[in-house]
Amino acid sequence: MARYGEGDKRWIVEERADGTNVHNWHWAERDCLEWSRARLSSLLAGLTVLDGEGGLTLRTVALDKLDGEAYVNIRKGKVIPGYELSLTLSWEAEAASEAGVAKVAGAAEVPYLADENADEDPDLRVTVRGDETPLARRAKDAFLARGKPLVLEKIREFVAAMAKGGPAKDELESKKTSAKPAPAAPGAASAAKKEEPPAPEPAAKEKKAKGKDKEGFKTIEMTEKFYCRAKDIYEILMDENRWKGFTQSNARISRDVGGEFSLFDGSITGVNEELQEGKLIAQKWRFGSWPDGLYSSVRLVFDEPESGVTIIKLKQTDVPEEDKYGNSTVVENTERGWRELIFQRIRGVFGFGI
Repeated sequence: MARYGEGDKRWIVEERADGTNVHNWHWAERDCLEWSRARLSSLLAGLTVLDGEGGLTLRTVALDKLDGEAYVNIRKGKVIPGYELSLTLSWEAEAASEAGVAKVAGAAEVPYLADENADEDPDLRVTVRGDETPLARRAKDAFLARGKPLVLEKIREFVAAMAKGGPAKDELESKKTSAKPAPAAPGAASAAKKEEPPAPEPAAKEKKAKGKDKEGFKTIEMTEKFYCRAKDIYEILMDENRWKGFTQSNARISRDVGGEFSLFDGSITGVNEELQEGKLIAQKWRFGSWPDGLYSSVRLVFDEPESGVTIIKLKQTDVPEEDKYGNSTVVENTERGWRELIFQRIRGVFGFGI
């Protein structure tokens, strides 16, 4: 027994000088709001509800709004998610008529999505923006019948991902793997000492170092094909009004070298470093959730191998593996954002091919 006021050391989890949270004994909380925004956006944006059935095309456009809080608590490997969110998803529909193509837009709102109701589907409200025309009523009814089940299915995927740890899932799995090292075969240690591999040549060392990212950072590379002129897609990427159109979010874009830009309601900011019309966009680029003062470098190179066909080569270097909240899905979310929220939407909205 310990004396009064001292505590029994067998039950005290002492602070370590190296800051390590041994076996996650302490409560470790991860903020998941930005991860939730990216995950729900990738799950819900750009869903095809109707593709011409009955002469009606209906699809979701973007996650317009996400408010509330989301986090994951972890202790001794046990995941306890917590979230209270409200979200608004925009949708659009169109149908051919004698006067041409008629369009209507609306919203699907989930006013309350919470961990306490994880085993139940949340309430989903569908509204039309503008007048209640016959097409508007038809589109609203179609969304309730066909779109609502699809949206709720995607929300269930999000709930399941949170239950597994959200952005902390990969970290938990890696800790479990590292905690169970394979037993060494008898005599293996002595054999290893006797047969050490030869040291690599200096030239090989230098070559390997050049191709490796800085520790804690990654490089994203992708090649995308569009059926348009290079100057057309360059213009879209540098025009804030068109950005607002295909992302359904606010944007401010300077067209000058040294000028600043802000995308997706301020989630992404940066500075133009080099601009060549129809050929190159080079920028310093960051998410607001990244550590303060940290910028990646983005290069978009445009090539037009034949008239009406453009190849964009994207290279983004110095992308941090974790944001300032400790979430480890930065690279994955950034890559998905380029592909699904920018390039695929440009193809769909401007008709540059799928």
